Amino acid sequence: MTDADDLGRMLDGVAPRLRALRTRRGLTLGELSEQTGISVSTLSRLESGGRRPTLDLLIRLAAVYRASLDDLVGAPQIADPRIHPKPFYRDGKAIIPLTRSNPDVVAFKMVLPGHSPDEPVAQSVHDGYDWVYVLSGRIRLALGDDELVLERGEAAEFDTRTPHGMASASLEPAEILNLLSPQGERAHVRGAGG
Repeated sequence: MTDADDLGRMLDGVAPRLRALRTRRGLTLGELSEQTGISVSTLSRLESGGRRPTLDLLIRLAAVYRASLDDLVGAPQIADPRIHPKPFYRDGKAIIPLTRSNPDVVAFKMVLPGHSPDEPVAQSVHDGYDWVYVLSGRIRLALGDDELVLERGEAAEFDTRTPHGMASASLEPAEILNLLSPQGERAHVRGAGG
């Protein structure tokens, strides 16, 4: 096998990968065309293998799918697979990303600062689906007019189009694991049996 053979196989795999990504997102070719500025006929030929993708086309598709170019072309992973989290802070919360640029789900570890039980929990709304697991402490999960207290080891999942917010349930910090699906898909968990 030559490098040209490997490259040809890699490019041949792009078409089904692009079709699968679009289908998973629930987009029509017309909707994808509007978002990328690529004609429907070009998108159709890319997905059927009738046209080889150019860098320009892949960059536009990667932006819509929130995927890396390596993910679109199925490039072999040659880098260290470990993630070196770089924490950032928002609204007093320490947020530690646990995934790279995965278009399907984003994972975070969050440290929620202590919060007075008398203070309301700030809520927001956005597209997506959220899954939360309490690693330590207790959290208040506000969902619209309802509020729950989750203890260590408990989990919750919800549609983020519902007003929602989280805060520590006490003056002590709490830690959570948070999975967010920007596309609004639920997290799929399989047991040992498959």
